[in-house]
This record gives sequence, C-alpha cells and structure tokens, in this order.
Amino acid sequence: MTTRRRSGRTTRGRVLHWIAVHTTAVAAALFFLLPFVFVFLTSVMSDEQAMSGELWPRGWHWSNYEAVLDAPGFLDWWRNSLIYAGLGTLFAVCSSLPVAYALAKFRFRGRRPAVLLVVATMMLPPQVVVVPMYLVWAQQLHLSGSLWPLIVPLAFGDAYSIFLLRQFLLTIPREYLESAKVDGCGELRTLTRIVVPMAKPGIAAVALFQFFFCWNDYFGPQIYAAQNPGAWTLSYGLESFKSAHGVNWNLTMAATALVMAPVVLVFFFAQKAFVEGVTLTGVKG
Repeated sequence: MTTRRRSGRTTRGRVLHWIAVHTTAVAAALFFLLPFVFVFLTSVMSDEQAMSGELWPRGWHWSNYEAVLDAPGFLDWWRNSLIYAGLGTLFAVCSSLPVAYALAKFRFRGRRPAVLLVVATMMLPPQVVVVPMYLVWAQQLHLSGSLWPLIVPLAFGDAYSIFLLRQFLLTIPREYLESAKVDGCGELRTLTRIVVPMAKPGIAAVALFQFFFCWNDYFGPQIYAAQNPGAWTLSYGLESFKSAHGVNWNLTMAATALVMAPVVLVFFFAQKAFVEGVTLTGVKG
C-alpha cells in the first residue's frame, strides 16, 4: 500500500513538472513570437484598419509589400545590405580564423598579452575611435559616402570573431594537429585540411554573429554613408521610409517585415550549427 502511494506521488509529481515546464516554454515562445505576428498582421491591413485598434485584418492586402518594394531606393538598400553583410562576414571569418588558430595552438612569447589585447579591443566602444577613423577614411582615402570604410577593416580581423574562434579551437585536441604534421602537413595545410573541417560549428556561429551585426548595423552607415542615399542600407534607409510614411503603419510594418525576414530565415535554417557553435565556444547569456 505504501509503495503504491509513493508511486502515485512520483507520477503526479512528474506530470506537474511536465505541465509547469511546458507552460513556461509556451509562454516564453508567445512572448517572443507575438511581436512578429503583430508586425505581419499589421503589414497586410488597409490604411484605415492599420490606424484602428483592430488586431486581425479584414482583408489581406499583399499589395502593401509590392508598394514597399516599388518605393524609391528600397531595392538599392536591400542590395547594399547584402553586399555589406556578405562581404563583411566573408572578410571577418577569413581574416580572424588564422589569428585565432595562432593564439589557440601556437606557443610564442607574448601570446597571453596578445589575447588580453584582443579582449581589451572587444571592450572598446566604436564611438571612441569614430572621429579619427572618419578623418582617415574621409579626408585621407576619400571613401566617405560609401560602405567600404565598414567593409575593408573587417579584412584585417575582428576582435569578437577572433575571441570566439579561439575559444572553439581550444577544444580541438592537439593530437590531431601533431598527427597532421607527422604526415608532412605545414601550418597552412593543417589549418585548411584539419582545423577548418573540425571547426565548422564555431565558424558557422561566428559567421552568423557577424552577418546579424552587419545586417542590423545602423551606426556605421549613419556615419559613413548618410550623405549618399545610394549607399544606404536597409537598417538606415528604414528610418527614412518611416519618416516618409509615418501615418501609413501598414507600409511601415511591411517594410519592417522585409528587413527582418532574411535574419529570421538565416537563423531558422542555421540554428543547429549556431547553437552548437555557441555552446562549444562557451558563450552564455
């Protein structure tokens, strides 16, 4: 009799625990999902309904998205964002990986201060150096009004990417690298043939972080490309679109949905590699 009571209490406790966990998970999912649902539903409303307090559209006005895409400059902003995010991600990963490999696997004097310097660079806000950097790019190199002042520096490494890749490469056993060297591989061949295939999750996580940063960057385009509307990105051009269509909330929400869509899709299809890479690099929070 006592055993049956204990078994019943255990089963009841498991059921209550399952209900509590799943209720919390559903509430958290709704908390993050509802803003996206609100943006989408508003984007397909008519002008009059978008100004009202109704939450569900009476009719699905997909023409709002056509109006946004036909807006002057929107497709140019889209192209500029793809160029900035694509080249920035490619340059940052390709330049940061060799540095991270050297800091993780090489033994040389000054390695620890070099790592501390990378960490200190991460803590330096971009606003601190924006004035001298702007003077160099605008007055010396005459590249203001374009996105190149934001893309070119990424070809020389990114502190955050170097740090994340180094943390991941520390998890790769040194025996693999020593075996490759015994077989006659040099450092470059070891990096490309051994390290890169084993570091794919970490590289994917760094690439996603960099892509998201470049796609959502507002401060950089505002500094370097504000005087040239042909070089605006979506994040910066969206502010101009909102000012021009301040009372047309349906068009504003449609433009916002188009700006968010690539980021959501990229994360949805790459979330497994992203989570694995972030977990193995030790990034939390």
